[in-house]
Amino acid sequence: MREVSGVYLVNTDKWYVERLVWLIAGTDVFLSSLLTIVAGPNWAFSILFVGICSILVALTGFCIVGTLLTTFGAEPLLSRSGPPLGKRRVSLYFMQTDTWFLERYIYLFVGVNLSLSSLLVRFYSPSWLLFTGFVGTATIIFSVSGFCIMANFLYRMGAEPRLCRQT
Repeated sequence: MREVSGVYLVNTDKWYVERLVWLIAGTDVFLSSLLTIVAGPNWAFSILFVGICSILVALTGFCIVGTLLTTFGAEPLLSRSGPPLGKRRVSLYFMQTDTWFLERYIYLFVGVNLSLSSLLVRFYSPSWLLFTGFVGTATIIFSVSGFCIMANFLYRMGAEPRLCRQT
């Protein structure tokens, strides 16, 4: 295991696809948590959808939100080229999946946590909304500040980052 020092932070000098995806996903999870409280437990399925999408990004690299963002001109930092889509030659966004790096683990852990907790919200107890709200808030903070509790834990455990700036 390698020796690490400092704090894991992602670059926040510009908005890139992966950072925008975290902001959109975190906002969706946070708002869906609030809607589940106000409008009913079926809104927990919106949280489940974000969780499943996050797991799929980790496993396959494909991200529908990343594809939309690149279509509108956002620059990706962790992408690999995907197949063209139709006559317009819009490329699909695929995150790198050559190795298991820290940011890829983040997508997996967030996806699993959101999927399980959203099912627990819907079928067991609304108290689990505290956890989904926390994950949504932490994801928004990650996108804005570059700091993530889970990323720092994985960094300390030796996961190799691709978007890291150390302090």
